[in-house]
Amino acid sequence: MAKVVSTLFISADGVAEIDPDWHFPYFDENMGRAVTEDYDTSDVLLIGRVTYDSFAGAWPDREAAGGEDAPFAKELGDVRKVVVSRKPLQSTWRNSELIDGDLLEAVAALKADAGVRGILIPGSISVVQQLLAAGLVDELRLLVHPVAARKGRRLFDDGDTPYHLRLTATEAYPTGVIRVFYAPTTAPAAAGYDDVKDQVPAGE
Repeated sequence: MAKVVSTLFISADGVAEIDPDWHFPYFDENMGRAVTEDYDTSDVLLIGRVTYDSFAGAWPDREAAGGEDAPFAKELGDVRKVVVSRKPLQSTWRNSELIDGDLLEAVAALKADAGVRGILIPGSISVVQQLLAAGLVDELRLLVHPVAARKGRRLFDDGDTPYHLRLTATEAYPTGVIRVFYAPTTAPAAAGYDDVKDQVPAGE
């Protein structure tokens, strides 16, 4: 079964709607390598409409320009892109298709498709939120920037049920960015103060 991986740039206070002013100063070769590794996990990109329009408005032109980022732009063009949107696509970016029907059913079908190696969700906060709630995200890969953005859309929205996560890997970069890998997991056993009071620091 194909794995669904969410990759996001995020601030220390949980804002995943990036602002170039706080994002790009921290982008270095380490983050570039991390992005490459994330894209190498998949042969399908699952993209929300806002993220797709942003990508489609930039990467085809960068590929055509033939600059330093043209190889990555070609990779994005060549990969299958499944777009979550209620409206028809305006772009002619190759290998792009709209989800046909319900998002959760479509993602479950992609996961079960023997011809799909992996599914990557770049950005696309609303898509990630819906799939997290449905238990369809297998891994979160967060590049946590050392900045409190203080405004913008956060990854974890308000809800009644906590998301419990298992830390599977971390990397720290000289810029202060921390790359964090989480997998959804079950809640730990219930505990209260009486269960942990023996761990409270002893007074002198």
